[in-house]
Amino acid sequence: MSDGDGALEATASEHCAPALLVRELRKSYGRRTALHGVDMTVGRGELVGLLGPNGAGKSTLVKTVCGLVRATTGTVRVFGDRAGTRASRKHLGYLAELFRYPAWCTGEELLQLHQRLAGADDDAVERRRLLELVGLGDAARVRVEAMSKGMQQRLGLAQALVGDPRLLLLDEPTSALDPAGRRLVREVLSSLQARGVSVLLNSHLLSEVELVCDRVVILSRGRVVAEGAPAGLSRARGVEVETDRGTRVVDGGRDDVPRIVAELVAAGEQIYSVQPVRSTLEEVYLEAVEGHAS
Repeated sequence: MSDGDGALEATASEHCAPALLVRELRKSYGRRTALHGVDMTVGRGELVGLLGPNGAGKSTLVKTVCGLVRATTGTVRVFGDRAGTRASRKHLGYLAELFRYPAWCTGEELLQLHQRLAGADDDAVERRRLLELVGLGDAARVRVEAMSKGMQQRLGLAQALVGDPRLLLLDEPTSALDPAGRRLVREVLSSLQARGVSVLLNSHLLSEVELVCDRVVILSRGRVVAEGAPAGLSRARGVEVETDRGTRVVDGGRDDVPRIVAELVAAGEQIYSVQPVRSTLEEVYLEAVEGHAS
């Protein structure tokens, strides 16, 4: 194979590579192992929730993707480029859980600073667009020290979007936001996904994850203990029936509804509603984590 053929093959590989590929990732800090051979993938345009209790290894995983932590063994690639390289970093936008911006900066000055740090253009149009996107269009000249925690968190999301990253790493992006702020972030994520941006979302707000994520990966003690679409991970929990004698859950699934209704009517009950019940993401999460706690 000629050098030209090799270059073409490498280019084709990059074009079909997933946004994030993690294989057999292990990270040890001395005698303590934070990640035990983790495998996961984030597809192009996919929104994946990264879940797990404190100490599960989520932050170590995200920092390894960013290149802030070096893997002990294993492979981490961002659009085909090895994590930590300049080529991989150009694809990334990152919002850390614990961030602190210069108090004296205005919203626009902070975005301008991050444009310079990212090697992007000094683009005033981009700064205005990002501030508008996160609901801070009127805060361009407001100093960080005068912003609420929620405003700072939305500003953090704006800085993560500087330079139009293809893979967004978000660590607890809605923890300080009120319901309106969380809805705004959901709308932003939906618009980004529509443009083909991939997102890895680390959050303890499982109801939010369930609303926006295509797939979830649950970590416990440095290992993947469950993975899949939120709906696919749930299972039948019975059938909730509301009758003139009250509301209760009876054993059975969707296919059992006709039989359950017929039996209740035969017993003289008036049926008001019937609804199959499935486990929530919170229940799936707790079962997965507690099942691997020992």
